[in-house]
Amino acid sequence: MKLFQKFSIITIITLLIFNNTIEGSDLFISDRNRDSALLQKPEKSIDIKSLDDYYSSKKLGSFIENGETYFRLFTPNAKQVKLYLFDNAGDNAGKSFSMERDKDAVWEVKLDGELDGKYYGFRVLHKDDKVSIDKKPLCVDPYAKAVASFTAYNNPRKSIVYSSKYDWEGDTWIQRDWRDLIIYEMHLRDMTAHQSSGAKNPGTYKGLIEKNKTGGIDYIKSLGVNTVELLPPMEFGNCEIPYLDSLGGKFNSWNPYERNHWGYMTSNFFAPSSYYSMDWKEFKWNEWMGAEAAQVNQFKDIVKAFHKEGIGVIIDAVYNHLSEYEIGNLKEIDREYYFRLNSNGYFIAESGCGNDIKTERPMMRRMIVESVLHWMNEYHIDGFRFDLGLLIDWETIELIIYEARKHNPNVVFVCEPWGGGYDPKGFSLREWGSWNDQIRNGIKGENPFNGHGWIFGKWYGNNNIDRIKSYVYGTLIKYEHGLFQKKEHSVNYLESHDGYTLGDFIRIGSNEVDRDAIIADVDKHVSLSTNQMKLNKLAALFLMTSQGITMMNSGQEFARSKVIPHDTKIPDRHKGMMDHNSYEKDDNTNYINFKHAEMNKELVDYYKGLIKIRNIYSAFRHADSKDIVFFENVENEFALGYGIDFGGDAFLVLMNADKKSEIFTLPAGEWQVIVNADFAGMEEPEIVTNKYTVEPSSGAVLKRK
Repeated sequence: MKLFQKFSIITIITLLIFNNTIEGSDLFISDRNRDSALLQKPEKSIDIKSLDDYYSSKKLGSFIENGETYFRLFTPNAKQVKLYLFDNAGDNAGKSFSMERDKDAVWEVKLDGELDGKYYGFRVLHKDDKVSIDKKPLCVDPYAKAVASFTAYNNPRKSIVYSSKYDWEGDTWIQRDWRDLIIYEMHLRDMTAHQSSGAKNPGTYKGLIEKNKTGGIDYIKSLGVNTVELLPPMEFGNCEIPYLDSLGGKFNSWNPYERNHWGYMTSNFFAPSSYYSMDWKEFKWNEWMGAEAAQVNQFKDIVKAFHKEGIGVIIDAVYNHLSEYEIGNLKEIDREYYFRLNSNGYFIAESGCGNDIKTERPMMRRMIVESVLHWMNEYHIDGFRFDLGLLIDWETIELIIYEARKHNPNVVFVCEPWGGGYDPKGFSLREWGSWNDQIRNGIKGENPFNGHGWIFGKWYGNNNIDRIKSYVYGTLIKYEHGLFQKKEHSVNYLESHDGYTLGDFIRIGSNEVDRDAIIADVDKHVSLSTNQMKLNKLAALFLMTSQGITMMNSGQEFARSKVIPHDTKIPDRHKGMMDHNSYEKDDNTNYINFKHAEMNKELVDYYKGLIKIRNIYSAFRHADSKDIVFFENVENEFALGYGIDFGGDAFLVLMNADKKSEIFTLPAGEWQVIVNADFAGMEEPEIVTNKYTVEPSSGAVLKRK
């Protein structure tokens, strides 16, 4: 692929004025990052114009050509760069080789022989360094295709020279209309970590695709979803600062687990995580992960396996910051080039993670685009969800989708449309989808304590019946407070990895479980009351019948609860409580317990029925606003009824979030009840005419006979 220095993308940006520039903003950091950011001041001032002039189209990283192995690293501010080569991942001493700089700031060394499987890293000396280059941290190659990582604070790593063939057996991308997407957000380890999954290799790439098990790929297929979205699968920082200890000016007062479980501390943009290749029953400290580079082909195995089942694979990608606590990445290679610094020279941290990447730099932009194409072409990834998308500059956003569509015209790009601002409209104008937090907050609520939404018979914020109707249409820009040019740009969701699960939100919001309650009997706690079951079903019905992309989180289908074990030995002051931010906790809080899916099988079956209906009938995916007509004679402000006439089928969707029953007068004819308060997707539906009564906190779907 040839990338060019001056990018010229056809864009409609000239029609708009955006105020999302982060460059030059005041330092903004969370309390827990303040000390670390203030201590990390650059060693010299920077000349932004001269740095932006550097650009190279040379192939970067390590690669083998014609019996020789090349190593290349881009860093314009380095005074000296050395390559260090190791025979084993755990070796401390290695052979060093001086690297030469070309006119475009690419440092290079070429060694005889095919060094496949060797471990390596770079040491970089800058102008004002007071130590010799051999005393500098060993830096991982940002273009490394495989990485060995050591499970300790600072996350030491070694890059691996990697070249391997893989038999894809004719596999390619699943190219699906965005309107047809039903996304299942999941964590690679959580799906099989619990013994109830039946996996022989729990918590691993291999375990996820074992056949004929309770959990994993067979369970996901049984739901009827057509796409999985994997929480970040790129190599990431697993270990955080020792608890109540201070190292390098950073004090850990918040994370007694000393872990990062979800993966939002990316280390390498081209390498799959080694963590999920390890056949551990629990996390092991002070061990090397991924030294055999098995993670590369194992990740390809899971993509191929999902594709064989007709299920697409989207990955969560973090291009706005790097792993905060590790030593030996782009921060040590060239912080002045690769990161956003304020006028005083400190890291800008609008990500809340200590170091925001300067995506607008030409070579950083090139790295991001090449990473996206690498995951598409090397791993057959069908799409991407960008973490904190608004922290990436618009020119890079435009270039990403422009280049990616050359390879796969249907590649999926969605994002969080926030991070230093909020602009889903801007992403929609650039043909990106966005997480729709408006439907999330309007239907479920913003928080379960005093921010209840429609399913509770409340209006959150500026929501009203007209806004609820707009969510059914796809939150289109042509309606008041709309966000999207096209409905397929709206990622409709009520639960994600962030925050309380929908099940726990309802448990707390219904006042049936106190948020500070100590839960010793988790099985009893998980079992849904009649009221909780009704609210979960009503939320699911609204989600699955609204126009746009549909997304659900793993376990949402059985009202998953994230409970911190009450008897954990970890000094967690919230032990025994429901957790709303489990990024740092390991299996015991995060795993999917399939016993609970069986306990709440009624809700699981309801989700399966709704998903089946959505998949079968295009009216719930492809209908336009003109095909949807709302009932106008409903006196109950929390009752909603509408008809859809599309593709030769006619449906009525009737929902009632009030505490009293609602009687809907039906259009003429006979109607089959394919969804009612108890079941979804009924094979022998009841036939009704004239009127239909919807009980409190429930809904129905009727199909014209």
